[in-house]
Amino acid sequence: MPGLHFLVLGGARSGKSSYALALGSRWLIGDGSVDPQGLFIATARPGDWEMQQRIEAHKMDRGAAWQTVEEEYLLAETIEQAGSRFPVILVDCLTMWLSNAMLADANDIGQEIAALVQAVRGCTVPLVMVSNEVGMGLVPETPLGRRFRDLQGRLNQEVASACDTVVFMAAGLPLALKGELPL
Repeated sequence: MPGLHFLVLGGARSGKSSYALALGSRWLIGDGSVDPQGLFIATARPGDWEMQQRIEAHKMDRGAAWQTVEEEYLLAETIEQAGSRFPVILVDCLTMWLSNAMLADANDIGQEIAALVQAVRGCTVPLVMVSNEVGMGLVPETPLGRRFRDLQGRLNQEVASACDTVVFMAAGLPLALKGELPL
């Protein structure tokens, strides 16, 4: 499979998380270990009952092949600390991570993005990341919404530059934006 670092972009319910999970699972199947286990870094906050149900459903879909770490903010550090202890790392999703960073009132989001890109570039195992493409719709009504959209676009661009393959998902169909479709 070409390259080690993948970014899977798309809109809501485009199939990006399922595609990323299938992609990450390919390394677990080919790992050769008796019971290989990948690292799944979940960035969503279980803020209400409905979101908690979604999180639990996603955990069930992943199964025992994935060790889940819930990390809302310290994403670069979590990737760096995982090192090569796992055959593959999957991050779902960068959009929630950015939202968490903004809500935590991070001093310098640009610095946080740079640290993440550095962690991606330094990662020595396959890394699959999921992110929303939010810049294809209407211009947000509020200054915070516009800032989020702008930062999300910047985040996607910078992470894409550090990845070997970038896939855009629409209606469950993958389109290679950079590199070759891995599946």
